[in-house]
Amino acid sequence: MRIEKHPILEFKPGKIVRFTFDGRELKGYEGETIAAALHAAGIRTMRESGHLHRPRGLFCNIGNCSSCLMIVDGEPNVRVCVERLREGMKVETQKGKGELK
Repeated sequence: MRIEKHPILEFKPGKIVRFTFDGRELKGYEGETIAAALHAAGIRTMRESGHLHRPRGLFCNIGNCSSCLMIVDGEPNVRVCVERLREGMKVETQKGKGELK
C-alpha cells in the first residue's frame, strides 16, 4: 500500500529500482526509505527482538528506536526507516543482535 495522492502534499517518486529482501526481488522508488518500500510490498515485520524473538515492525519512523534494525548490504543494525533505497541493495531480516561477518 502506497499513498499516491494527497490533498496537501505532492508526491514525486524517483525512478523504480530493484532490491532484494531475504532473497526475494522487490521494487521501490529510488530515494524513498527501505522501510517505505518494504511496507508498500506488504512486509510488516522488520526484525525479531533479541531476547524473546518477537516480531518488530515500524514504530517511530524517525530513527530513534530499534524496531526497524535490519542487515543492509551485509551491515547489521541499519535503521531502515531512515536509510534511503538504492538500486541493487540486499536487505535481510535481522534476528536478535546484529553481528558483523
